[in-house]
Amino acid sequence: MKQYPAVLRERLLRFVDAGHSQAEAARTYGVSLRSITRWREQQATTGDLTPQPRPGRTPLIGPAHAAALDAQVNAAPDATLAEHCTTWAQAHGVRVSVATMSRVLATLGLPLKKSPLRQ
Repeated sequence: MKQYPAVLRERLLRFVDAGHSQAEAARTYGVSLRSITRWREQQATTGDLTPQPRPGRTPLIGPAHAAALDAQVNAAPDATLAEHCTTWAQAHGVRVSVATMSRVLATLGLPLKKSPLRQ
C-alpha cells in the first residue's frame, strides 16, 4: 500500500484545524483516526508531514546497477536466468537467486529471451 502524500496530509490537518472533528475528517478523506493522530504528532515533533522512508532490505541489484545489467544482458542475450546469476556473481561478487534476477530484469524492463534449442 502506498503512503499518503504530504499534500493530502496538510489538507486534512487544515480541515481539522478549521473546526471539523477528526472523525469527520477521517470519513471525508477516507483515512483512519490513527493516521490523523500520527500525522499530528509528526507535525508537532518535526514540523514536516512528508512520508517517512519505508523500512526494508536494500536491493542486491538496484537501479544504480541498471547499466551494468543491461550490458550483461546485451552481451549474452540467450543466457538463462541461472547463467545471468552466475555471471553477475562473478562480475560483482553478489550472489542473487533466479527469482531475484527475474524480478530485477522485469523491473528494469530488460528482456530475457531464451532460445529453445541451445548448442
